[in-house]
Amino acid sequence: MRGMNNQLKKLRALAQHAENRRTETGIPRVAMVQGEIPEHMLAAVYEPMINLILQGSKSMTIADRTLHYDPATYFVMSIDLPAVGQVHPSASGEPYLAVSLTLDPVVLTTLLADLPKPLGQHEQDSGFSVAAVTPELMDAWVRMLHLMGRPEEIAALAPVYEREILYRVLQGPHGWMLRDIAAPDSAMARVNLAIQHIRQDFAEPIRVDALAQLASMSVSAFHRHFKAVTALSPLQYQKRVRLLQARTLMVANASSVTRAAFEVGYESATQFSRDYTRVFGLPPSRDAVRILGETRSSTQH
Repeated sequence: MRGMNNQLKKLRALAQHAENRRTETGIPRVAMVQGEIPEHMLAAVYEPMINLILQGSKSMTIADRTLHYDPATYFVMSIDLPAVGQVHPSASGEPYLAVSLTLDPVVLTTLLADLPKPLGQHEQDSGFSVAAVTPELMDAWVRMLHLMGRPEEIAALAPVYEREILYRVLQGPHGWMLRDIAAPDSAMARVNLAIQHIRQDFAEPIRVDALAQLASMSVSAFHRHFKAVTALSPLQYQKRVRLLQARTLMVANASSVTRAAFEVGYESATQFSRDYTRVFGLPPSRDAVRILGETRSSTQH
């Protein structure tokens, strides 16, 4: 336990210059964040990643599932997922602090090709979960973040440490998840093909039978696997992506509610407002005003 605490102290010291938004480290695919993060910035379609909390805690809500994690745990997301996050300072008041590694399918596939195939089959299907952190995983993260102070070593050593972080996760309870997303014939990888299609053409009506064909599954099997992986049906997934995009249009581009609704594929502004209120808790126009007010307030401080 003392060793883990020392590792955490080292990681906190290394990441102390993180800002309250995604902060690049100079290391490919590695980022950090610290402090209070506006709620609207934590509602997004998250990319596949490994996320390690160094201080404070975070909750992630995907559909009707909420997962909580803190410095004793790490979070893995193996596919693009629309989620809502919340971050909290530690019990003694220190700001939230975390580091993340975005998953690169090529790196993962290359690593898996060098490893023996695991025995037995897993029975889980979800594309996201939380697990207890290990000293070996923390050690790999310490070595990785040390490279921020040694930029001349990044090209040579970052790929080695990235493989080690992935290897440590592969040895843990999330290992099957990373294997499945990198295996082209797995149900998760085939569902991921449909997810990428939905994300690219989110404003267009989707046909579940066409998505099932893309995933090489029957409609019933596709629906079952999609829901298991994302906790959402294909139509619910598309709806979340549309609503998140509409929120961005209203806040960043000052689009009207009606224009945002039509741009993301809704045929009825009334239905859009109903769905938006159900997901975000406020009607779209009031939510946009609230977010813009929060943004102005944070830039003034």
